[in-house]
Amino acid sequence: MVIANIVSYILVLLGAVNWGMYGIFNFNLVSAIFMGDRSVGAIIAYVIIALAAIWLILSTIFSGGILRFRANRPEKANA
Repeated sequence: MVIANIVSYILVLLGAVNWGMYGIFNFNLVSAIFMGDRSVGAIIAYVIIALAAIWLILSTIFSGGILRFRANRPEKANA
């Protein structure tokens, strides 16, 4: 689950940067890479980024409001 959170976080950040570039410079990086807004590659990229955002929302809700980026490791007992 930690790896899914990290990958989802990176994808959502890339999607946010794409929206920022589109808003400021009127340049859509995804459509430039895949040669069009509605090309198959662009649609797949948009869907993957949307699923990553949904994953982060659900992961945060089900984990009690904490988004985990490290695995919980048991602490060593001092004996």
